[in-house]
Amino acid sequence: MPDPALRKALSSGDLLLAPGVFELISALIADRAGFPALYVTGYGTVASALGLPDAGLATYSDMIDRIGLICDRTTTPVIADADTGYGGLLNVAHTVRGYEQAGVSAIQLEDQEFPKKCGHTPNRRVVPLPDMLQKIEVAVDSRRSDDFLIIARTDSRTGLGLDEAIARGKAFAAAGADVIFVESPESEDEMKRICDEIDAPLLANMVNGGRTPLLPADRLRALGYAIAIHPAVGFLSMGAALEAAYADLRAHGETTGAIDLYDFGRFNKLLGFPDVWEFEKKYAQF
Repeated sequence: MPDPALRKALSSGDLLLAPGVFELISALIADRAGFPALYVTGYGTVASALGLPDAGLATYSDMIDRIGLICDRTTTPVIADADTGYGGLLNVAHTVRGYEQAGVSAIQLEDQEFPKKCGHTPNRRVVPLPDMLQKIEVAVDSRRSDDFLIIARTDSRTGLGLDEAIARGKAFAAAGADVIFVESPESEDEMKRICDEIDAPLLANMVNGGRTPLLPADRLRALGYAIAIHPAVGFLSMGAALEAAYADLRAHGETTGAIDLYDFGRFNKLLGFPDVWEFEKKYAQF
């Protein structure tokens, strides 16, 4: 079930900073870092689970098991990417119910045509506005709890311009979406216009290397954003760390002091091995 703490935090007026998680190790580490929310990134999850680009190739079934495990093993409220809802309106209803049942606290749905693409890559197309408004209506009607938040994303900025993106954001809010996500604004001035003109909680997507300028939390708060997600920080840092560690091993035949490794004892604790050892002591299974 959704965590009511997320809606409560959203109403506080402070900026909610959410790191991207994409599998269980990233989720467990982020869960212990003290963030008010975690963001299950579609890009990172598809890359981790399937080794494929975020281009509409993953299905609801590919995503829900991974998302459910993340929710089950963490205590921080989870925001999860659901792309276009994985099909038609009936699929949207099924996706909303499935994500809510899995323990997600906020679902992100977008107005791209299927197959969708990552929001910071080219050649994205969006569906007609009435189609997306109907999707939002279905999502709102399908949730069981008002604590389950609907985040409506528009990808229209890149292809149709900022005016269209802002108009869609306003329409999404009027249709009942709890949070509005205008993807890929290309300057701080554009971000300010979005915040000034859309009267609803707003989400900023801070993608390292993406189309939108990276701004610190204090500046995003001052502009008027309610949530800032950093979807790529986890998988990009992991990629860099693995590349360096594997290159070090290949070059030297062993791991050298040049590589900073997570302490093995801490890692055992992160995964819950002390509970296993206590169980074995109690039941003499050693």
